[in-house]
Amino acid sequence: MTTPKRKAPAPSDSKVLTFTARNPPWTYLKLQLVHQPNTSLAIQSTPLDPLTARTHLTSALSQFLGLAGTSIPIDILKASPETAQPQPVEKIIWIRVPRQDAPAVVSAVSSWVGGGDQADSETGTGVVGSVAWRICAKGNFLQALVQGDGRGLFAV
Repeated sequence: MTTPKRKAPAPSDSKVLTFTARNPPWTYLKLQLVHQPNTSLAIQSTPLDPLTARTHLTSALSQFLGLAGTSIPIDILKASPETAQPQPVEKIIWIRVPRQDAPAVVSAVSSWVGGGDQADSETGTGVVGSVAWRICAKGNFLQALVQGDGRGLFAV
């Protein structure tokens, strides 16, 4: 006598596990450092290193929120490009800030203009070299921010 074989459970019998993150701890921002149009090519082609980016971010937070702004922890995940190029390059950084501090960081960074105290010896103007931050993207999940594949953050 043969024993009946057990049938595999139907797809409707299997349970689906879902996960919802209601309060993610971090907010991720993609920022671009932009220059005033009459900035020299030498300044525009200088790469954005993490130290310069940190200096500009700290200046923006300090100007907007004072000492409390400088205490907001900011993690610089990537600064690109890493090498100098002969033509002007996009200066992009990816940062991570605590979710509860994100509105203050966005307000501080988007309203900041720095570097206007440099003087141009040829024209005598004092606004050459002004820089500002442009917010390219903002989100609570890094994968969603970089459009799901991560190439924008981890590409070399």
